[in-house]
Amino acid sequence: MSMKKKIGVLAIQGAFREHCKSLEKLGVGGVEVRSVDDLKEISGLIIPGGESTAIGKQLEIDGFGDKIAEMAGEGFPIFGTCAGMILLSKRIDQSSQYSLGLLDISVKRNAFGRQIASFEADIPVKGLKGGNLRAVFIRAPYVTEAGPEVDVLAAYAGKIVLVQDDHILASAFHPELTDDTRIHEYFINIVDQYRK
Repeated sequence: MSMKKKIGVLAIQGAFREHCKSLEKLGVGGVEVRSVDDLKEISGLIIPGGESTAIGKQLEIDGFGDKIAEMAGEGFPIFGTCAGMILLSKRIDQSSQYSLGLLDISVKRNAFGRQIASFEADIPVKGLKGGNLRAVFIRAPYVTEAGPEVDVLAAYAGKIVLVQDDHILASAFHPELTDDTRIHEYFINIVDQYRK
């Protein structure tokens, strides 16, 4: 019996099912993560969009967020999208809300405007083959400041929207809402490097 690689998707809010579908398209098992126990059998974790304050409150319960941060400190790969980017950041502009503090970035919430200002754009991504990526922005944040160890992979309208620091990846947009699986594939490659 073959052991299929499993990547967890935090299933508190947001499009976690869509992330799981994107992973399945790439032959990877997408596992819904709702508690500390669910973290045991996965090789990486995706934190999807949603309300970052609400997700943060859930992560504060029972040391859930502390366990994720501890694993990240040991090299465990994590990918945050939209609210996930906010939750991974060390600094949130004009807010003291909970975050995991794993990425040396400052982020601005709802930076491109409210829900009605949501949009799609084709953006170039550093190192990504196959041309520009269709990116879906929904009440999206952007990075206002990135530390020296953070690699900026994409920007839109002069604003940073995709970053990586070693095994931590974060996007302001929603790659799970298009048929393009290249960003999920990119994260799976990070997971494979961690598993070696």
